[in-house]
Amino acid sequence: MKNWKREVIDAGIRMLSEGITIGTWGNVTVRDPETGYVYLSPSGMPYKTLVEDDIVVVRLDGSRVEGTRKSTIETEMHLAIYRARPECNAVIHTHPIYSTAFSAMGEDIPLLLDEAAQVLGDVVRTTAYALPGSQELADECVKALGEKSMACLLRSHGAVCLGKDLEQAFGNSTVLEATARVYSIIRSMGGQFDPISPENIAFMQNFVKNSYGQR
Repeated sequence: MKNWKREVIDAGIRMLSEGITIGTWGNVTVRDPETGYVYLSPSGMPYKTLVEDDIVVVRLDGSRVEGTRKSTIETEMHLAIYRARPECNAVIHTHPIYSTAFSAMGEDIPLLLDEAAQVLGDVVRTTAYALPGSQELADECVKALGEKSMACLLRSHGAVCLGKDLEQAFGNSTVLEATARVYSIIRSMGGQFDPISPENIAFMQNFVKNSYGQR
């Protein structure tokens, strides 16, 4: 049986080690597809000090199942994503440098690399500004993600990446930040990226879904 609480703790430590958040910033959640319960990181606690009793467990409506800690300030954002995107069972909110720079400019990140086209689903959109922890931010996040994007940017705040599990969410986070960095370099060189056609994007996404890797 999978230890979901341990997965949340390990994911928080991984965010620190990968340099996509600092201190107690960011947050991570997973959803058990069997019970529907959502496991949330607690608010304002160092990831490296967390124990399983610190993890909060709730239902999709926010009602508490386990835990006495105050859950992450972005609880409603995570729950809103799960309600809107039932195919996803992991959400990480991070503060990567290049992606956050584009969020501060209020700009979207296009699918300008093959890797981005393959896994990010759609243009990575930046939300309108909303205060952290607000219902407005949750609504804006769901709107920016739409039906198929696996990532979005929170205006002047950071990034949100989804996945069928935490490994996929972290993979999408890595691709997002790499794409943002390449986009930044292109812009600094005074260049323009050559868009990948919608037909080729659709082909690559179908290939990754149905043909790539071992079967």
